[in-house]
Order: sequence, then structure tokens, then C-alpha cells
Amino acid sequence: MSSPLSPAIVDALRARTPGVRTTTHFNHAGASLPSAATLDAIHAHLVREASMGPMEAGAAAAEQTERARTLAARLLNAQPAEIALTTGNSPGWGAAFAGLGPWRAGQRILVGRHEWGGNLATMRLVAQRAGASIEPIPSDASGRVDPRALEAMLDDRVRLIALTWLPANGGLINPAAAIGQIARRHGIPYFIDAAQAVGQLPIDVAELGCDVLAGPGRKALRGPRGTGLLYVRRDFLPRLTPAFVDTYSAPLDAHGEPVLRDDAVRFESSEASIALHCGLANALEEALEIGIDNIHARIDQVAQALREQLAALPGVSVLDQGIERSGLVSFNVAGMDALSVRRSLATQGITIGSNGVAYTPFDMTSRGLTQIARASVSYLTTDAEIDKLLAGIRTLTH
Repeated sequence: MSSPLSPAIVDALRARTPGVRTTTHFNHAGASLPSAATLDAIHAHLVREASMGPMEAGAAAAEQTERARTLAARLLNAQPAEIALTTGNSPGWGAAFAGLGPWRAGQRILVGRHEWGGNLATMRLVAQRAGASIEPIPSDASGRVDPRALEAMLDDRVRLIALTWLPANGGLINPAAAIGQIARRHGIPYFIDAAQAVGQLPIDVAELGCDVLAGPGRKALRGPRGTGLLYVRRDFLPRLTPAFVDTYSAPLDAHGEPVLRDDAVRFESSEASIALHCGLANALEEALEIGIDNIHARIDQVAQALREQLAALPGVSVLDQGIERSGLVSFNVAGMDALSVRRSLATQGITIGSNGVAYTPFDMTSRGLTQIARASVSYLTTDAEIDKLLAGIRTLTH
């Protein structure tokens, strides 16, 4: 596949990204490198806080929060009223899950085999107390969640279907829209963890058929850590009551009674970092200007090249499954644990990630994996960086 992002465009984008001059970064699935303009937007607001006072600066820059919300809605094909700005993927997803309210014995949660460990921890705490169950949906021969297997599992006790769209432990992309069709047909709430998808894949929440979708700012969007997006479908919002509120999310009426916001802001707090909202707004604007279709095509091209070259190295096993794949490339090096691979490459100025079972316990256990190394790419990744990574791995296999 050819990418519409030419080498000249990539070079220009890299010139505006300070981090590429100091590290060879293959941990974009953990957190990507922000642009200088995103850093400047954050810094400018911190200067305003120092000169005006934080509360006054926040009031003066309130439009930046709404700008971020509007841009996020455009990114997801949603309405601004359906977007909450959160402090990250897990806080947003967890707030929506808590908003479902009490669970009862016998109720069931169906999850993809690749469900993120943090989401599972949240669900298990609730399910164990209530006597509810969490059950993984089988995968098909390619490793993707199997929609037909899901449909066969359904009954009137299923209260939630949850899917991690792009797993944290490999390049697989799950069929999120096909799962959404089943959820809608049966009237079952459907949550998508889009942590690795937001900013990497084109996203249309209407096409996905989801009620809730969460994503962070720090990964493919290249926004600041400590930011996130939470989409809640407008018609589904009345079914969610936040676990906690303040006078921003539920202002008191004339009688001193809290009145929940009638938009997704009911999941926000007045204690938000306006500086980070400024950075997030800039990152969103940059992603939309580049074009998510262009970003996806470039990441796909780079990741596929990396997979093929890694697979050709003696002693390296590429572990990615699926039919369509993401910018996350998982592998292991014979005779070395993934953490040692990561640390050894770090001494050469190359950053990768490494995962254990806790990140994706159902999938790792079912595949007999105890660890994986992961090299995740961006549209900023160059052939020269891939060559450096491969050379670094060769030093570990000789």
C-alpha cells in the first residue's frame, strides 16, 4: 500500500517533533511524541496561570476546553454533547462502567478475549461482590473475536458487551462494527475500549453501534498524558449515573438539589487541567489536518514493513494475529525475556514496550504466552529508525 504521506511531509512533521532528535521511539502504543506546537499550547497556558492566577486563566481559556470537545466529536463522528474530556482511557471507561449502577447475581458481562486488564480489574471487583460473571467471547481462526460465537452466548442475563478494539499485546484489529450490530439487534449495552484506535483508525461511532467509547490523548493522537476522550451516545446517557459529581457536572438548583448535566459533561469535573486541554485541542487539530485516513495508511505501511523484516531475523518470532492489523507489532526473541529485550534496546537509545499476562490475561493465557515485546510505530516512523531497531535486535541474537 502506498501512503499519501510522502517522505517530505513526514520529514516536515518530524521537524516539528522535538523527541525524534533524542530517541528512536517504538513505543507509540504506550505514549507517542508530542509536537512542539502541542508543547507550546500547554506551556502558554501555564504561563497564563502564573501571571493571571490559575482560576482566572482557566476562565479566560474556557474556549479551549470546548474546542477540544468539538474536535473530538468531529474525530468520532459524534456530537459535542456526547463527548466528555477525561484524564485518560481507564478513568473514562471506568466512570462509564460505574455509571451503570448496581449489579445482581447471575448477570453476565461478555468480553473479547483481548480485553484490557485494567477494565477486567474494574469489572471483577463489581462482579465478585454482586455474584455476576465475566465471560470471554471465543475468537475465530484468525484470532479475532468471533461475532457468531458472541450471538450464540446471548441470553436475557447479559447486561454488557465489552470489546477492546485493538489489543495491547499485538497487532490484531477486532471486528468492532460487527459486534455492534449484534449488540444493537439485541438491545445490549456495548462499550468499546479504543485506546489504541483513537487517532490511528477512522472512527464513526454510529457505524460502530457502540453506546460508550473511550480513548486516551497520549497514544496515536500524540496529545498530552493525563487527557482522554469519552463518548456516550446521547440516547444512552440517561441510563448512566456517575459514581460521583461536583457542582460542574451536577449543579445545585434553587433548593440545593443536584441536577445532573444532560450531556456527557456529567462525567467531567471542575478539577481539570486547562493546560492539558489546550495541548489536547492542538493535538486533535493536527491529527484532523493530517487526515486520519492518511495516518492509518502510513501506519499500516510502516508496520507491515517492520513485521516482515522482524520475521526474517533469526531467533525472532512475530506474534501478531488477525486479518487487518494495527501499528503495534508484537514479538519475542529466543532465549530472552521481553523486559530484558526492552532494557537492552534502551541502552542503544531505542524505546519499545513489553507486556506480561496482566495486560491481556484471557488472550495471553489462551495462547500460552507469558510475555511479549512490542514495537509500535507512528506515521512519524522512518525506514532509518526501523533499520536501527533491527540492528539493535541483531546484537541480541548473536
